[in-house]
Amino acid sequence: MSHVLAAVAWPYANGPRHIGHVSGFGVPSDVFSRYMRMAGHDVLMVSGTDEHGTPIQVQADAEGITPREAVDKYNRMIVEDLHGLGLAYDLFTRTTTRNHYAVVQELFTALFDNGYVIAKTTQAAISPSTGRGLPDRYIEGTCPICGYTSARGDQCDNCGNQLDPIDLINPKSKINGETPEFVDSEHYFLDLSAFADALGAWLDTREGWRPNVLRFSRNLVADLRPRAITRDLDWGVPIPKEGWDTKRFYVWFDAVIGYLSASIEWARRSGDPEAWRRWWQSEDGRSYYFMGKDNIVFHSLIWPAILLGYDGKGDKGGKPGELGELGLPTEVVSSEYLTMEGRKFSSSRRVVIYVRDFLERYDADALRYYIAVAGPETTDTDFTWAEFLRRNNDELVAGWGNLVNRTVSMAVKNFGAVPMASNLTPEDTALLETVRGGFATVGGLLENHKQKAAINEAMRIVGEANKYLSDQSPWKIKAEEDRPRLATILHTALQAITDCNTLLTPFLPHAAQKIHVLLGGEGVHAPMPEIVEVSDLDGGPGYPVLTGDYTVGAKWEPRELRAGTPLSAPTPVFKKLDPSIVDEELARLES
Repeated sequence: MSHVLAAVAWPYANGPRHIGHVSGFGVPSDVFSRYMRMAGHDVLMVSGTDEHGTPIQVQADAEGITPREAVDKYNRMIVEDLHGLGLAYDLFTRTTTRNHYAVVQELFTALFDNGYVIAKTTQAAISPSTGRGLPDRYIEGTCPICGYTSARGDQCDNCGNQLDPIDLINPKSKINGETPEFVDSEHYFLDLSAFADALGAWLDTREGWRPNVLRFSRNLVADLRPRAITRDLDWGVPIPKEGWDTKRFYVWFDAVIGYLSASIEWARRSGDPEAWRRWWQSEDGRSYYFMGKDNIVFHSLIWPAILLGYDGKGDKGGKPGELGELGLPTEVVSSEYLTMEGRKFSSSRRVVIYVRDFLERYDADALRYYIAVAGPETTDTDFTWAEFLRRNNDELVAGWGNLVNRTVSMAVKNFGAVPMASNLTPEDTALLETVRGGFATVGGLLENHKQKAAINEAMRIVGEANKYLSDQSPWKIKAEEDRPRLATILHTALQAITDCNTLLTPFLPHAAQKIHVLLGGEGVHAPMPEIVEVSDLDGGPGYPVLTGDYTVGAKWEPRELRAGTPLSAPTPVFKKLDPSIVDEELARLES
């Protein structure tokens, strides 16, 4: 057993999340965490809403409310969305807690004391119309290196190089299109160049990463340079230095520290304030960071640099801070982009499907299945309503759901309970061996973040069970003397369904719980998160968190189905969708 940290990207609290967001960070991290728990590992899955920075202020101004009111509103909305998807966080919190402020300030202090934070005067971008600082990501222009016309002020997505807004050719504010002004301002910088050797050596030890993540990260190491960690803002984490009260930490700096602060908050809420150390400081600790590809550099280079600096392991040496030495990521698990009907998701252009709107009309597991089987695991993929309809009706309903429904129905009709098996034929044995073999195969794929291959293998095994049932044709058995054979076929099929249900539980937890009950099971098979209203541990305003008890539920192993277990007539596990939804959803998109 290992201590496994699932560190999930923090959704930004300036609006509701759409399905493109959760395809990158949400569902893949939950599938992995559910599997690892079922396999016996001690998992800590943490995240929260990222709530600082100029975009929050811009959104609040647009709505005529304060930044705090804005983040309170969208934090609750996002918590509800992720709960609806069944994402099993141990703690989903937020970056406006006093606990988070204290942890950010502690890491900054250690970095400063170790010499990795330097102050220098730079030209900062401000909005001429408001006088506010503009975040680098909200400035767009032509890359001076490769000529890409939509480079951001912090990074060019075309060539991958780090940039400063003043480097851009013809920079424009993405907020209102105006040309930013650049004024002299003193800021703290993280000296990333002091970690180039340590980061390069660490990346050389990484094995099994998705090739695009490792290649992209290695290519950037040589070009690392000091990067600002403060901004001229009044909305953010305060800087614990005299004379810096008009500035705040840059949102990218405080957000990545959230993985640690959330772990510490979880431990404090658990009754054992030191429990977080088992994931961050133990020899058996493993950490996996889940995000979309636009966040790779922050997790494969910048966050490891912060950790190295805190540990005193950069070129300037130093000693660990008060928390002690902290572990670097085991793996950065990045997904590519999900597009929609051939277009990039864009809330402003109404090319969007918000999670909450989706869940009002369709089941959460239908979306979870689509993301797992057709999502952007290693390449950009396109969500289309026609493909969603096909996957739901042909694979979930006609494939898996129909297998469950017709088998349980026949068992109820003929025996009223799980029948007794006797005299297994080679065909019976072959199916049972195929299904049992799936635990090693599917499990190995899940542990190595190959979720698409894993669910395809699980559904292939479901296909074998469907073929077995068709080949054996138990509905044709009518003679009384053949009832033992009928019982054996149905028992074999029900046993296969029981174990297939376990194989599919990480992907389809809501359906898995229903099927567990249909098969006569009791108690919790797939534990679900709860929304809990909590008080700030250090006196700030209260807020909702996602948390849950995940010590219960199915284990990643075959479970023997007991003959005689009462069964009742089943109801459909999945909803068959009318083909008309395609035109309806496309019309909504164009409206």
